[in-house]
Amino acid sequence: MDFNLKKLTSDAGVFFTRAVQFTEEKLGSAEKTELDAHLENLIARADCTKNWTEKIFRQTEVLLQPNPIDHTGARIEEFFYEKLDKKIPSRITNGELLGQYMMDAAKDFGPGTPYGSTLITVGEYQKRLGGAEREFLQTSAINFLTPLRNFLEGDWRTISKERRLLENRRLDLDICKARVKKAKQAEAKAAAEQELRVAQTEFDRQAEVTRLLLEGISSTHVNHLRCLHEFVEAQVTYYAQCHQYMQELQKELSRYPNSFSSNAHPSTTCPSPVSSSTLPGAAPPGLITSGPNSTREPAGPLKIQDVQPPATGHRKAKVLYDYDAHDASELSLLADELITVYTVPGMDPDWLVGERGNQKGKVPVTYLELLS
Repeated sequence: MDFNLKKLTSDAGVFFTRAVQFTEEKLGSAEKTELDAHLENLIARADCTKNWTEKIFRQTEVLLQPNPIDHTGARIEEFFYEKLDKKIPSRITNGELLGQYMMDAAKDFGPGTPYGSTLITVGEYQKRLGGAEREFLQTSAINFLTPLRNFLEGDWRTISKERRLLENRRLDLDICKARVKKAKQAEAKAAAEQELRVAQTEFDRQAEVTRLLLEGISSTHVNHLRCLHEFVEAQVTYYAQCHQYMQELQKELSRYPNSFSSNAHPSTTCPSPVSSSTLPGAAPPGLITSGPNSTREPAGPLKIQDVQPPATGHRKAKVLYDYDAHDASELSLLADELITVYTVPGMDPDWLVGERGNQKGKVPVTYLELLS
């Protein structure tokens, strides 16, 4: 008990003396031993590395786990599994969950209906996208996040501990220097000089230890560079898989009736109309009938210029998307323009005749918003 009390008293005295020295240095009333320029540069570089590594680490966590509530829960779960020394189970991704919801909805809507069958197809690909995302998250966590975390929670804590110890050794050295200056008697001065030599030796030794640790930051940069390359490779693989899946999904959807596809307009998507080289009439293209029992004879394609507008039934229409005419019978359209449209007897309901000034041609109904 006496020994512990003496040690506690001694430590308190050392702490108080260091606090006095530190305060006097801040006030400019005491001299301060400066570190050599090389060590100062290493410290500045280490601080910069720590600060930016921490920011990159936190933001990467946000990127891989954008929901802060889920992120907190995930970290707590990881903590318990690490303590139990068990493997963390794979979590279902939002894409996989969305895909499952779509497939479940298709069962209620009817998998044989157009909407239900499309939901099944899209749901399957959403689950594939979710699986690719899960693989990307796991790879990125192992190859990129873990090394950054190990540096912040391991190497940097060791460096910080040794730097605090170096600062204490410097304060002790400056305290001894001040005592040598204040000593008047020869015996007191000799004792102070002896303490100074010991303090100088301990300071030099600690400065060397700290320097070696700080020089290891270069190796940390090399390691993090390798991890960064692996992170980018994981991103490339993930986005390539997503692109492939979406292309396959687009092809799948194009096989369905009344499917939708992207138009050439960069900012707008629109339905793809059924292309027709001639204006549909009451009978199939290329055939005419004169009665219920008459024989069908070939007829030439009906020219759009021969179509006469009806006396009534004209309507204004606003063009929703750009459309490029496939042949001379169709009319090209520009988004947001107004045209006059009408129909003719027996015309395909997916098409109208459109007029713009002296120009006339077939236009797809799905590209128009009919006005009054």
